[in-house]
Amino acid sequence: MTAERYGIAEKVAPRSPHAWRWAWLPVLLVGIGLFIAVQQALVITGNPTLVPTLLVLGTLVIPVSFVVYVDGRNPAYDLPLSVLLSCALLGGVLGAAVASVLEFDTMRRSGALPALSIGLIEEAAKLLVPIAILIFTRYRGDIADGLLIGVAVGMGFAVLEILGYGFVILLATGGDLSDAEGVLLLRAALSPAAHAAWTGLAAAALWWGHSQRWRLRGLAAAAGTFLLVVVLHTFWVAAHSWYGYLIIGIISLALLLRQVHRNVLSSRA
Repeated sequence: MTAERYGIAEKVAPRSPHAWRWAWLPVLLVGIGLFIAVQQALVITGNPTLVPTLLVLGTLVIPVSFVVYVDGRNPAYDLPLSVLLSCALLGGVLGAAVASVLEFDTMRRSGALPALSIGLIEEAAKLLVPIAILIFTRYRGDIADGLLIGVAVGMGFAVLEILGYGFVILLATGGDLSDAEGVLLLRAALSPAAHAAWTGLAAAALWWGHSQRWRLRGLAAAAGTFLLVVVLHTFWVAAHSWYGYLIIGIISLALLLRQVHRNVLSSRA
């Protein structure tokens, strides 16, 4: 049991693996239902105060459902909801703020912002909170926890980025909600194969490196995985085509799900 592993006296009631495995489905369906309800209310009433609610729902439904999906794949995950929410909020806000400042500084000094710089800066910024969790909390004994924390942080970052794009489009189109909706839904649908996958893989590698006491192969795995996600992110930024996004997204998501499967196998060993 996890409580025994960390020397905690109280017993933690185990959750139902089968019930939690499918928890993402009602989350997704309820979220879609709420989005449609708000959208229809906006069409009927034309009430502009509903626009922020619609944008937030359109941005959150798929990312939240995916975090719940990953959490349900492995009964070994024991992260409290409060920790996941904190990681998503702090990691998203801090990562977005740090990345924005560094990207602005890079563009000001060089006059351009290469795709490689975007990938390197954003992937490093998103790891600030996972590194803090790894150093200062007790949630560092299981690689599965690292992966889930990384996915939560990646989704938090993606949600803020998507909302930012939606807001900019609203301003640029004079409030044309249809264009903003399309961008929000597309980017939200792609987020599991982008920020969530990249940060989840990088964080899982950090947790594995820690489990190896940062010996050479642990350091090599963490550094190599970080470079891999930077390369994937760089190609994603440079793609500018749906088939480019599709290829990179499939590779990224396949790598993440492979790691999730490995976590399941290790938890049963």
